Amino acid sequence: MNSQAEMNRLSLNQITTEQWSLAETIEGCARQDVAWISVWRHKLHEYGLNEAKKHIGDAGLTLSSLCRGGMFSASTKEERVRRIDDNKRAIDEAAELGTKVLVLVCGPGADKDLHEARKHVQEGIKELVPYAKEQGVKLGVEPLHPMYAADRSVINTLGQANDLVEIVGKEQVGVVIDAFHVWWDPYLETQIKRAAGNILGFHVSDWKIPITDMFKGRSLMGDGVIELKKMRRQVEAAGIKGRLKSKS
Repeated sequence: MNSQAEMNRLSLNQITTEQWSLAETIEGCARQDVAWISVWRHKLHEYGLNEAKKHIGDAGLTLSSLCRGGMFSASTKEERVRRIDDNKRAIDEAAELGTKVLVLVCGPGADKDLHEARKHVQEGIKELVPYAKEQGVKLGVEPLHPMYAADRSVINTLGQANDLVEIVGKEQVGVVIDAFHVWWDPYLETQIKRAAGNILGFHVSDWKIPITDMFKGRSLMGDGVIELKKMRRQVEAAGIKGRLKSKS
């Protein structure tokens, strides 16, 4: 595959350029001929939905996904309802921007109860499915490394994400595979095969030793220990539906 064809498959995940505004990131992509962009909601809200939509279109970019929905678990029913409402707003934003994928970071446990938190995640996604279907948006469950279980997500393996997809329904829900989060899993290859036909995105960065920051410790591809080429071959063999995304 030639380099231009590769570039046409690449999407910049906005967290890669977190120090930039959304406007700066859009311009940066346009300058470097990156045709796709994955936008984060906090940057979108800073810029404005209508302004962002126009700028992305004027720059000739296409949105690969919107990040993030999720954060389902909470101590009270009222708070869980509020979070469902926020996820519906995220679905609306994704639909308005023209992307078919909302990435879900499912959220940590409330009150240290991981079992209950995972139940809340399942219930929350199931509740969102009809609304997402109406808006033409798919929900991409992204498992996060176990070190994030306490503050970001209780869905920590691709196996758990696959379980969720099979329970709530494959028509509207798929998985997002982030190399940084899943590379360590001894069952990864089996779970990638299991996800065949339901992979909505593949995030690419590396794990450099030593990790200097739990949240921002990613490194450029090739600088770390992950077998990225092998993982990419496995993902492509399973039939990725989304873009290849840089994330560092």
